[in-house]
Amino acid sequence: QAQLVESGGGLVQTGDSLRLSCAPSGRPFGTYAMGWFRQVSGEEREFLAAITWRNGNRDYADSVKGRFTISRDGVKNTVTLQMNSLKPEDTAVYYCAADTHGWRQYPLRDARSYDIWGQGTQVTVAS
Repeated sequence: QAQLVESGGGLVQTGDSLRLSCAPSGRPFGTYAMGWFRQVSGEEREFLAAITWRNGNRDYADSVKGRFTISRDGVKNTVTLQMNSLKPEDTAVYYCAADTHGWRQYPLRDARSYDIWGQGTQVTVAS
């Protein structure tokens, strides 16, 4: 079974930085794009950033543009999310996701574009 594993979450102070990583686990799979989302308990999952595998095109939510950077390693099939200038409102469980089909039935900002998800990693930003 193909899976994704996130790492790098934790407790930080306002203004600090964190780097999240996401790596494949289990059955190997090809990737057309990967994305990062976050979710606060009781709220909908929020898109943060996405990157296409072939061209490296990036897209960011307005809430994180200029603070977060998504990057990929095409050889290792991993994706990272560098998060700077963290704020208390960034507190959430962060998920990475992979689009292994490339059908693009939905935009990459839509969670339905992705068919493999990680288990999530908690990020807490103290004020």
